[in-house]
Amino acid sequence: MSFSRAIKIAPSILAADFANFGAECRAVEDQGADWVHVDVMDGHFVPNITFGPATCAAIRPHIRGVMDVHLMIAPVDPYIEGFAKAGADFITAHMEAGPHIHRTLQAIRASGAKAGLALNPGTGLDGVENLLDMLDLVCVMTVNPGFGGQKFIDMTDKVQRLRALIGSRPIHIEIDGGITPDTAPIMARAGADVLVAGSAVFKGGSVADPAPYGANIRSIRAAAEGALGVAV
Repeated sequence: MSFSRAIKIAPSILAADFANFGAECRAVEDQGADWVHVDVMDGHFVPNITFGPATCAAIRPHIRGVMDVHLMIAPVDPYIEGFAKAGADFITAHMEAGPHIHRTLQAIRASGAKAGLALNPGTGLDGVENLLDMLDLVCVMTVNPGFGGQKFIDMTDKVQRLRALIGSRPIHIEIDGGITPDTAPIMARAGADVLVAGSAVFKGGSVADPAPYGANIRSIRAAAEGALGVAV
């Protein structure tokens, strides 16, 4: 998996048809998605319950590209091996989920997955610099985690400072929460390259009629790339 700072759209299956995940994953990839984002929630760290390793294992054969697993759970460490065996390419843990995040990132890397660190809106960048050598991705939350469809919280300053901190290191900056064609350019200009979008991708479409997925993905990508001066 070669590193690139090109804009990547990662639809969140939290907004997909729960009864048809395999087909939904195939549909969004066929319609231009770069990654498939899986939001794992435990009803403890966040006020919602979604998926576990078994769901990830079930959808893995239906995903040709990157399966990006975002663990909104605490504790994290006991479950890393399960998600890695389920086929996660990236496993992202929250800075706020436990006292030993460096150990968690070590465990993710040791499992064979790429290591991500998520930061809630109220969490600053203190401590991130000491973790950079362990990271493949930093996920900046632009909503408070737990539910889809929330209003975007502008984290421009945080993303800009993070981008400067990362420098030339091959670390993705991912944005999760409230991404639309209106907010994607803001985050792209700030330095993000992975844009997670749920309802903004899946609205208006279905497995039987996936064309709206493609139109939505293209709209978000064009807005982000246009903000960077990329010809679209």
